[in-house]
Amino acid sequence: MPLTEVVPTDPGALAPPTGRRTLPYSRQQIDDDDVAAVIAALRSDWLTTGPRVAEFEAAFAQATGAREAVALSSGTAALHATMAALDIGPGDEVIVPPLTFAASANCVVYQGGTPVFADVDPGTLLLDPAAVARKLGPRTRAVVAVDYAGQPCDYQALEDVVAGAGVSIVADACHALGASYRGRPAGTLAMLNAFSLHPVKPITTAEGGVVTTDDSVLAARMRQFRNHGIATDHRERERQGAWTYDMTELGFNYRLSDLQCALGTSQLHKLPGWLERRRVLAARYDALLPAVSGLTLVHRRPDVEHAYHLYVVQCEPERLTGGRDALIAGLRAEGIGATIHYPPVHLHGFYRARFGTAEGLCPVAEAAAGRVVTLPLFPAMDEADVDHVVERLRMVLDRLAA
Repeated sequence: MPLTEVVPTDPGALAPPTGRRTLPYSRQQIDDDDVAAVIAALRSDWLTTGPRVAEFEAAFAQATGAREAVALSSGTAALHATMAALDIGPGDEVIVPPLTFAASANCVVYQGGTPVFADVDPGTLLLDPAAVARKLGPRTRAVVAVDYAGQPCDYQALEDVVAGAGVSIVADACHALGASYRGRPAGTLAMLNAFSLHPVKPITTAEGGVVTTDDSVLAARMRQFRNHGIATDHRERERQGAWTYDMTELGFNYRLSDLQCALGTSQLHKLPGWLERRRVLAARYDALLPAVSGLTLVHRRPDVEHAYHLYVVQCEPERLTGGRDALIAGLRAEGIGATIHYPPVHLHGFYRARFGTAEGLCPVAEAAAGRVVTLPLFPAMDEADVDHVVERLRMVLDRLAA
């Protein structure tokens, strides 16, 4: 059976060898300040649609350098809001890479549009601008650039490809909070930039998402979209002395609560230190893994600062008894919560049935998807944990060597 993504947060979720703690591939980090912030929100007059939402949005905008930040109930909701803000609908095509979570493409389908899959670069596993150029057509309305593992795409190259075509670029920055490209922070790299606040992401609100933009009109539209498409919120009605409202567009209940925003604001204070810790741990992997036979590291572009949401390597499954899945199973037996990111979206059953996608559509992504292994990386780890992962990885690879 193929392995699917597992997010163990319970220390007993895996069975590590005696004397070592379980290392999931990632997990949230919550401290007393976070707990106190949530308790204060619980004791306040507002549990949702209150002042902590605007406070979090302002703090997130400041952290990313964007003019506007719109908080939503999940990263998926954030992506959906970007498609709604751009008026994507039936007959429209949006170019998406296949090596991503399904939400990057699902958001197009939610609006009645058609995702068109463009292949990734074999070194970085990021959306390949040349592949985008080949998929551009008269119905193309947008490109979703996925910052895979926390490394920003080549946005200048993508902008050059779509220049003059009336095509918007949306950054799926769900992995990339704290990253930068050519000195510009993630959150300012595209017209619309979507983030996830899931527990394994750089900061968390338990579930949640944010879209950043410099366009106040698009921000206002997404705020209406997250609140059922109602044209005014309760504050506006109070200022106007009104008690009725009008739903002018079809929207959704995609609001993020004050409890979650209180947690998110508290977490943002710790983001710089956590990012530095992730980079130190990634550098340790970078130093040790080249000596491990049978692995290839994902290439890092010289003009980016990586957020390292994930640390991904590629194995050589043809050299392993049982292939890549046996490697992951062997690591999990050692208490190392390895997993994969991702099964190609166009090969999911829904996309095969709805859009007729199949093997061969994106050969680079398909090959990479059979080789990728995500290793543990989160700020609570230390260098000894990285050393242990590398030691266990080498041992399991040696055992499986065909």
